[in-house]
This record gives sequence, structure tokens and C-alpha cells, in this order.
Amino acid sequence: MLTAVMIPTALAVAGSRGIYQEDMNTNVKPGDDFYEYAGGGWMKSHPLTAEYSSYGVFNDLAEKNRLQLQELFDNLQKEKHEFGSVGQKVTDLYNLAMDSVRLNSEGSAPLRADLDALKAFKKKDLTPFIVNQHLTLGNPFFGIGVMADLANSSMNVTYMDAGTSGMPDRDYYLKTNKEARANQAAYRAMLQKLFTLCGYTKKEAQRMTKTIYDIEYQFAEASMTRAEMRDYVKLYNVYTIERLQAEYPAINWRQYFDMMGLTEVTQVILEQPKVMDVANRLMTQLTEQQIRDYVAGGIITAATGYLSDEIAETSFDFYGRRLSGQQERKPRWKRAQGFPNSLLGMAVGQLYVEKYFPEASKQKMQKLIQNLRKSLAQHIAALDWMSDQTKINALMKLNAFTVKVGYPDKWRDYTELVINPQKSLYENIKAATIYETQRNLKKNGKPVDRDEWGMTPQTINAYYSPLNNEIVFPAAILQAPFFNPDADDAVNYGAIGVVIGHEMTHGFDDQGATFDADGNMADWWTAEDKQNFQKATEQLAGQFDQIVVAKGEHANGRLTLGENIADQGGLRIAYDAFMNTDEARSGQPIDGFTPEQRFYLSYGRIWAENITEDAAYMQTKTDPHSLGRWRVNATLRNIDTFFKAFGIQEGDPMWLAPEDRVIIW
Repeated sequence: MLTAVMIPTALAVAGSRGIYQEDMNTNVKPGDDFYEYAGGGWMKSHPLTAEYSSYGVFNDLAEKNRLQLQELFDNLQKEKHEFGSVGQKVTDLYNLAMDSVRLNSEGSAPLRADLDALKAFKKKDLTPFIVNQHLTLGNPFFGIGVMADLANSSMNVTYMDAGTSGMPDRDYYLKTNKEARANQAAYRAMLQKLFTLCGYTKKEAQRMTKTIYDIEYQFAEASMTRAEMRDYVKLYNVYTIERLQAEYPAINWRQYFDMMGLTEVTQVILEQPKVMDVANRLMTQLTEQQIRDYVAGGIITAATGYLSDEIAETSFDFYGRRLSGQQERKPRWKRAQGFPNSLLGMAVGQLYVEKYFPEASKQKMQKLIQNLRKSLAQHIAALDWMSDQTKINALMKLNAFTVKVGYPDKWRDYTELVINPQKSLYENIKAATIYETQRNLKKNGKPVDRDEWGMTPQTINAYYSPLNNEIVFPAAILQAPFFNPDADDAVNYGAIGVVIGHEMTHGFDDQGATFDADGNMADWWTAEDKQNFQKATEQLAGQFDQIVVAKGEHANGRLTLGENIADQGGLRIAYDAFMNTDEARSGQPIDGFTPEQRFYLSYGRIWAENITEDAAYMQTKTDPHSLGRWRVNATLRNIDTFFKAFGIQEGDPMWLAPEDRVIIW
């Protein structure tokens, strides 16, 4: 039995550097529901508002970021900008999105030229027709993109995937219960209304809706589940142009790639051949009118956020209110921010870090990362289920990690992107889409740019890239409560320290473990070690499978496996790194909490979140991240030091018997 530990029921707020009484619910025992104990007060003081279907600490920090970005945009408005400058592009794009009078007066008119052009389509011209769509508007039937080769991560190659979906996941089409059928009917009703708002007759809208839903249903039937798509080996199917032509003859593939500007392509990676079978059959069997209807639907549904309020509200009514439980769209100024923040993200990011990111935070973060890297190395060396040979390979991979903090060393050039305020918001978004598509396709056959970032500095997130074997921490996440220069070590190690450890562990989760130190998909395991690893990961997945999340739906332990492994590894690595600090060694409590307790309280607090049942259900079906409650409660039940810190014993709801605990890294 563990020795009982004194748990304070109240805190002196003054002087508590990062852990606050008002964020907790001390009416709940930590051994009963640690998630509620650590963050229940925060959740009570941050109820859901109409514009959110879920609201957590990440969202709270995002709101702060929006105010910072708004200050940047407001300052840009006060200045004169030469046409073609970054300032002009950011300002005009934002103003176009803010101009509700113009958007509402235009209605669906900005789409008219693209929709009218569909009338000329003939099946004999299918290949150039698809090329035009893929270069300018969307990805009907299938799509392509360029990224690093999984088997040779130093070079960029072309990938292809097939299928389209208007609902969040294949199960929204395939399930047949009462709620699923109601959602399916509501989706079709939304499509019909959108089409009538865009000038089609009721009869035409009904015909278009049936065609689109039937096509998407067939794609859903053929698609892998999201859990199955976590297996990179299944997605890595090399097809020569000749093989593509033999198996999918609806398209003239050599003509397609030449017209796409990919004249040197000789082979591609096809991610889901079964879905491509369906796409090929549909392109062959559908009538010209059915193809026109399908493509028109893709153009319209993709553009709803760039048109009138009535059109946007129709889309939101289904995706926001019905599927997520969100009652209102975000205010226009927040939505307008999103356009320059995404389409000119690195330019906005450069302005952001110049104003809001202290260089001292970058230096302190780099020190934390080194401490966490050392801790993970010690964990690997101490594993009793892994052989020395595999440990050596794992340590080589860890030592090869590239670390990026704050912002890129070189900024992206947006000179070729033209934002013209004389044109509609839709036309400018279309121009930006073409620009991004061509920028991506130009990478094919060229060496991977290892300096490029996959997130902007103003993004509140972090990531691990298996192909670059790198961990990346944008500037925006290096703020309280994740990173607080004024807080004690326990608070920072329990928050940003766990984030660091989490991203490092992704290099060794069920997906990351299939890539070597150079970022290539290669096997560096002995057969026995791999078997031991897979046995442990299956046990962890099984734990999460037992959790009932919402509407009777269980958590998907295989879909969330990588994130759950990373959460557990991040906690254990950060905890051990923290225990090497002077503060931890001193054992001195702050506000009545031991260093160990403050570490876990900090972790519990960052996942505090309120969420609607609809949004919880959708996240469970579509998102590889577990809900915040289970990232805390389910993960902590496997960690011995957590039980010891709070004196949790057998019989407590948080208790898990030692023989049932799963430890991987």
C-alpha cells in the first residue's frame, strides 16, 4: 500500500507562481477524478459561449493571440502600403473578409464564371477538365500533392489519394442508427439549400444532391478507417505511370501529369488503391451531367466561407450547430483574421515574433529541450524489454533530432502571390489556392528543404516530423500557462516540459518507430523487440477502447494510439528531468503542494476543457488526439509516481493495479 499523502484543500493564491486555487476543484479528491481536481475551477469559470463547441486552455491562449494579431492588423491599417507589399496583401485580404456589405451584395455571383464554365464539359475532355479543377478549384475524384518520400526522405515525390467527403468521417455515411440517418438527411438538405442559393432550381438541386451523396457514399464504403490509415506501409503503394494507365484508364495519365507541370514524373505513391478503383469506375460510368453536378457541388461547398452571410450560415447550421453543438459563428473580425493568418502565415508570423516573442524564451526553451533529451536517453537505456542493439539505434535517432524553436531562420517570400482588392474575396482565395498548388507541385523531384517549417510561429501547437526527424515549437505556445518564465520549475516541466517530451516521444510512437534517424521508413528493430513494443501498444490501445466518450461511443484506442503513447512518454520524461532540478531535490512545498504535486497539477490544468457532446463525438470519430479528460485521467493511471505524489490507493477510482499498468518509454 502507498503511504497516505496530505492533500491541501485550499491554497493561498498570492505567491502561487503558476498554480492557482481558482483553477482547481478541491471539493473533488485527486484519487477520484484528477482531471476535475486539477482544472475543475477553470472549467467552471470558462463556460462554453455560443461561438464555441469546445473551449479549453489552448482556446484561451488562442483568444489572447487573436488580440495580439488584431493589434498588428490595426497598426497595418494606419500605414500606406505599396501594391505588392506584404502589408498591402495582409491588409486588403483582411478588409475583403470584413466587408459584409460587399459580400452580401455579391451573394453567389463570384462563383458564376466557374459554374458556367462547367456547362461546356464533355467526357472526351475528361483529363484536361480534371487538370483544370485540380490546378484551380479543388480535387474531384482524386488529388495529388508533393512531399518527402517515405523511403527516401531527402527527396520530394508525388502522392495521390482518391475520394471526397462532405461529412467528417466515413462512419457518418455508413452508420444506420437514428441519429446517423438524421445527420445524413440534414447534410442532403444543406446541399439542396446551398445549390438553390447559388441559382439552381429546386429540381436541379435535388438531382445534384443525390448525385453527390451517392458518389461520396461509395468513396466512404471503399475508404480505410482513420485507424487503418495510421499504417504508413499500407499507404505506401508505388505506381508507375504505366501501371496507373493499366489499372485506372479513365484518365490519360501522361497527359494529366504533363498538364499539371509534372513532366518528369514517372511514378507516384498511391495511398488508397481501393478508393481509386471507385474513382476510376465513377469517371467511366457517370454521365456528363452527373460529373458537372459533382464538380459544381465541390466548388460551392468549398466556397461557402467566402460568400454571403446567408450561404455561410447555411453551411454553419449543419457543420457548426448540428454536428458540433456550436450555436454561433465566431465574430467577423475573428473569421477575417484567418485569411491572412493562413494564406500569408509566415509573413504574419514575422511581424508576430518581432513584437511578441522575447529571445530569452527561446534560450530557456533550448535548455529545457536538452534536459528532456537527456532524460529520454536515460529512459531508453533503462528499458528492460528492449535489446542493446535496438537501444543503440533508438539513441542514434534521438541524438539526430533537429530542434526548431520560435521561428524559422529564413522567412518565406510571398512576392508571387497577388491580392487584388478590386476582385472578390472568392477570386482572391482562388488565386491564393492556385499559388499554393503550383508552389507545392514545383517541389517534385527536388531535395527536401529541411529548413522549412510546417507551422507558423503564431500557431499554438508543436509537432514532430518523422521525415525530417525534427521537433518544432512555434513561438505562440511559449506563453503561460505552457511556458511561464515567472513560474517555478514544477509548473514549466509539467506543462511545456511535457509538450517537449510528448513531441520527442512521437519519434518512437507506433508511427514514428517505423522511421530511422535519417527520416526514412526503415526497420531498425529486432524481431523480438518489435513484438514486445507492439504488445505494449496493444495493451495501451485496449485501455482507451474501454472508455465511453459520448452518445455511447467508445474511445478509439488505435486511432489515438500515437498521441496516447506520446502523452505517457512526455509525462515520464518530463517528470524525471524535473526531478534533476534543484527545486525538485529540495522537496520544498509551495502553497502547500510538494514539487511532485505541482508538476502533475500543471499537467492536469493545461488540458482543462468544456465540450459539447456532439463535438466530443466528432472528435472521437475524426481526431487522433484523445479528449482532454482522458489525456489526463487515463494516462496518469499508468504512472507510478503520480500515485505516490497524491497517495492514491487501491479502491480509489483513479487507481489501476500495478500489473495492469502499461509503460512503453
